[in-house]
Amino acid sequence: MKTANLTNHFLIAMPGLADPNFYRTVTYICAHNDEGAMGIVINRPLDLELRDVLEQMNIQSKNEKIGKIPVYQGGPVHTDRGFILHRPPMKEWESSIIIEDDICVTTSRDILQAIADGEGPEQSLVALGYAGWAAGQLEQEIMDNIWLNGPADLQIIFKTPSKQRWESAASHLGVDLNKLSSDVGHA
Repeated sequence: MKTANLTNHFLIAMPGLADPNFYRTVTYICAHNDEGAMGIVINRPLDLELRDVLEQMNIQSKNEKIGKIPVYQGGPVHTDRGFILHRPPMKEWESSIIIEDDICVTTSRDILQAIADGEGPEQSLVALGYAGWAAGQLEQEIMDNIWLNGPADLQIIFKTPSKQRWESAASHLGVDLNKLSSDVGHA
């Protein structure tokens, strides 16, 4: 059975998902292929701000507003690595993957330096870590009713307050999470 490519889609945790890594999360899928999937959780702000990350990396910023940008828990894998989801303008960053024409993920220090200098992308989400799935694992989890999935809405990533993203992402698909049972199973 051929599975649809879920790149540039949201995975929305079903209400019954008890795994603390993914309880009530929205994960933006950056890559999905026969080898597995990789995504960034977009609604789990850490008790950390961008200024803390910049300080740890010895990057100076004189802009207080930039320093107060929240940093998100992108997932349980490689939590020591940074991932920046961002909108255009797309520059030649050292390590970027263009996901779609209007969004990409960058992992290199140069984008953080540009953000600190006020020259980075206007819309970005900074995360530590990512969510990863082995080949076939995500497809099985979807069949097991662990996730809702549908096309991503970039307004939810970049404009919606993080506390509202779980319900907003489901609503974008026409789903009211309050009306879903937390029990899973098959008819």
